Amino acid sequence: MSRDIKIKKGLDLRLKGEAELKMENLPRSGTFAIKPPDFHSVVPKLLIKKEGTEIKAGDDLFYSKYSDKVRFTSPVSGKVKEVVRGAKRKVLEIVIEADETDTYRDFGTLDPKKAEADDVKSQIFESGCGAFLKQRPYDIVANPENTPKNIFISAVDTAPLAADPEFILKDKIEAFQKGIDALKKCTPGKVYIGVKKGIDSIFNKIEGVETLTVSGPHPAGNVGVQIHKTEPINQGDTVWTIEPEDVANIGAMFSTGHYIPERTIAVVGSDAKNRHYYKTLIGAPVAHLLKEKTNTDKTRIISGDVLTGTQLANDEFISFYDNCVTLIPEGNKHRLFGWLPFTYNGIPSNSHTSLSWLLPKKKYEVNTNMNGEERALVVTGEMEEVLPMDIFPMQLLKACMTGNIEKMEGLGIYEVIPEDFALVEYVNTSKLEAQEIIRLGLDVMITEVG
Repeated sequence: MSRDIKIKKGLDLRLKGEAELKMENLPRSGTFAIKPPDFHSVVPKLLIKKEGTEIKAGDDLFYSKYSDKVRFTSPVSGKVKEVVRGAKRKVLEIVIEADETDTYRDFGTLDPKKAEADDVKSQIFESGCGAFLKQRPYDIVANPENTPKNIFISAVDTAPLAADPEFILKDKIEAFQKGIDALKKCTPGKVYIGVKKGIDSIFNKIEGVETLTVSGPHPAGNVGVQIHKTEPINQGDTVWTIEPEDVANIGAMFSTGHYIPERTIAVVGSDAKNRHYYKTLIGAPVAHLLKEKTNTDKTRIISGDVLTGTQLANDEFISFYDNCVTLIPEGNKHRLFGWLPFTYNGIPSNSHTSLSWLLPKKKYEVNTNMNGEERALVVTGEMEEVLPMDIFPMQLLKACMTGNIEKMEGLGIYEVIPEDFALVEYVNTSKLEAQEIIRLGLDVMITEVG
């Protein structure tokens, strides 16, 4: 059974630098890292006593202070090289010097279809696969003590230069099906999967899911939009979400008894020289994917897409949930008379002061220039044009900025996460950091409401 989701509001940013559909197996990296800040609201309690400790793939690195059942495990076997700390001794990275070949902690094989639901859920979280599951509201790592109303997977990514889930998983369908079988045991509701309308999707053959055929501009591929159009989140509801490749990782864990967190990463962007897909493991270093050292004075390295990603240096590690690395020019050049309409049409814009709206198929080479500074918040209606939810974005942003819990609840804070406001941030002339504001609002709700 399937249902259609047709999105009209939004904006597709057509950028130069998409990855060629070519897969490369990288040689094994010498180091990997897990970064606790990737798991929002998790306060890590380290289980590694000292640097130099030998570990197997799947061994516990740390757990959440608020639930010892939420475990975070090593992607490889080797030795703990370094525990990097920041201000107030906050743990920023656990760097692992990897063995040439992995030895694994054995969790045992299990057939999710025949196993008890409690056993399936227990193995998912004990192995570290629970970190793949995110919980809404709040966009935090799922709590195994909660039972989700439904589980949502978006297998269509409309973000600029996003990796193609169909290409990534074309050889992992059997593992993906087993992952779906496991997820079905975790919810009394449905497992939904969003697929692109009008194609013969490999996901159409998956059993035990309800298919959502999605069409329209970005953010049609955002799982939050698909939830909103299918079964909106109300106060008291809990919904889990997960990326398609991580469903296959869960399935592989049940088949092998081993935690093997594969991550296929697309290197994209106008400044990227080798725009291919690369097979590696979660926590790989940036330098392992980029064959030549990047001059970060001229090029911005982004873990993720240009709208929601985070800036990285050459010696840093790719974030846990990201499956693309984007390289675009730094916007550190002054543009003469850039404030005049029609003087520069080198960027995709939602405003008619640029001629990009007359060239809908043209692809652009963009940089990091914000083209202005933060200004007064004024009513223009531009935010509503790119947010396909029954939500008033400006009013919700104001409520988050003032910490007004009652207004945030009434305006739909339970339904959104920062990525849903990425386009709002891009198009608003006030240059508000909309994603950061929404994240701060969600943090207030976690603290005050729970």
